[in-house]
Amino acid sequence: MAETKMNVQLLAHTQLSDKFYRSLHHGTSDVFHFDDYEATDGQAVALSAIRTCYSPNKPSEIVAKEGAKYFGNSASDGGAGTDADRLFRQIVASKHTSTVEHLTFTFAIEGVSRALLAQLTRHRAGFSFSVQSQRYVRMGSGDRSGGFDYVVPESVTGDKTAVEGTDYDLTADDIFDDVMKHAQESYDLLRKAGVPAEDARAVLPQAVATNLVMTVNLRALLDFYAKRRRGNGAQAEIADLAEALRRAVTEVEPWTAQFFEGVSASA
Repeated sequence: MAETKMNVQLLAHTQLSDKFYRSLHHGTSDVFHFDDYEATDGQAVALSAIRTCYSPNKPSEIVAKEGAKYFGNSASDGGAGTDADRLFRQIVASKHTSTVEHLTFTFAIEGVSRALLAQLTRHRAGFSFSVQSQRYVRMGSGDRSGGFDYVVPESVTGDKTAVEGTDYDLTADDIFDDVMKHAQESYDLLRKAGVPAEDARAVLPQAVATNLVMTVNLRALLDFYAKRRRGNGAQAEIADLAEALRRAVTEVEPWTAQFFEGVSASA
């Protein structure tokens, strides 16, 4: 049993298929060459989805036939980036964001509390979750897990005294640690008494750490970020998760940063 910290890693994200990618590079001078432009795979997918709604071209042809126009010219609205960036801004501003649901991101999320999990899984549309089970992963001190890990809220600090001036002059840190130890001892005793793990877990606190794999599309993630970012009333732990997800996404798809920033500016 030990205190743990959140760790978020991007496992996978939307990329062009090999067959489609090769179709953009078959060597003739009159064909759009994807690598000649500073465009990501995600932008190519987004352009294909958006322009399918408005273009006479087939979805498989849009990047080849319209890519040079959108990726090769500066934004016609005077904003930053290419004309593709202008198109993406226009689509988001017009709320036609079903077109960015085709971009998905899969994360390994480790060392978060069950309290956070309860909040996170309230976001259903556009999200998929696979969560570590307390029924099948036993949390006893003598089990392979070595006991449960736990997350300490940032507001629980040693400079807060619980009952100052009495015989119970304890800090918030002391109280929190004592509760975690008592919960572990209670779980262990129940298991020794023959209570199955699926029932013994009832005494485990919301601070118990868990791990999960989560897949989310871009539209749903932007909505999540708007609700759970710092400064918008979100609890600190899930606000930290929102920032970690934003950083991971904008690292591989930098053009999305403007939409996360727009969420903050408009809120």
